[in-house]
Amino acid sequence: MVVVGSVAYDGVETPHGKVDRMLGGAATYIALSASFFTKPAIVAVVGDDFAQEDTDLLLSRGVDLEGLERVPGKCFFWAGKYSQDMNDRETLVTDLNVFADFSPKLPAAYKESPYLLLGNIQPGLQGAVREQMGSNLRVAGGDTMNYWITGFRDELLKTIAGWDFLLINDGEARLLSGETNLKKAAEKILAMGPSTLVIKRGEYGAILWRGDGHFMVPGYLLDDVFDPTGAGDCFAGGFMGYLAGQGIDLRNPSVDHNEIRRAVIYGSVMGSFCCEKFGVDRFRTLTRAEIDGRFEEFRAFTSF
Repeated sequence: MVVVGSVAYDGVETPHGKVDRMLGGAATYIALSASFFTKPAIVAVVGDDFAQEDTDLLLSRGVDLEGLERVPGKCFFWAGKYSQDMNDRETLVTDLNVFADFSPKLPAAYKESPYLLLGNIQPGLQGAVREQMGSNLRVAGGDTMNYWITGFRDELLKTIAGWDFLLINDGEARLLSGETNLKKAAEKILAMGPSTLVIKRGEYGAILWRGDGHFMVPGYLLDDVFDPTGAGDCFAGGFMGYLAGQGIDLRNPSVDHNEIRRAVIYGSVMGSFCCEKFGVDRFRTLTRAEIDGRFEEFRAFTSF
């Protein structure tokens, strides 16, 4: 499974504390989350300040770093502060640094991967990566954000027309579709190309949409949310990681829809674990047994 996106450092302040510098970036969260289900390979760029201990963490989870380009300069850095209820955050610093000139370079072996997850980068770059993939590709998709939806709409529409799935939050879904009603928004987005749409709703869970209907997943109730940074990316990693681990082909008309639903549950599980500590710290000790245990909790509290 190939993951394209950012590997970065973050500074975060929440009601539970403050961390001035910690490992972050969409590709980092996605790859760490997916590594519990499949073998992820990262395509990203870092500066010469990227710490060896962070390289070691990714390698310890079996993440392939052949596509991690190292160039002179500093890594992408973002800092933000969350509100008391964690539903809003204020961006304090955005230093693109080496990420400003990021041009994804896929090693030859990556081009034959059957699964491609495109993190939140410029739609034109996402499309260029998709075009580089070989004939083995089964599932390609990713996410986007308000900035690309409003400022690069034509480019984005062209890009997602070639995707099998799209993962976005409810606000982005409304902005992309022009509809306030999520059902109508989903119908419009599915008509843009992707056969599968997941609308993330933060603490309220997620909704999976396909041509045959929709599936709603509640949020997991944590005692404490320490840091929601990266939770959406961990959702993506769990979702795509499960599909890759099970060899699911979203283009297959006879695909088992329950498997896609399980992928959404595993996405929710991974997003919830991400929030339990700052940054990627929860993934340093997380086990597959804990993941499957929480999956069974989801099964129990949604069964009736």
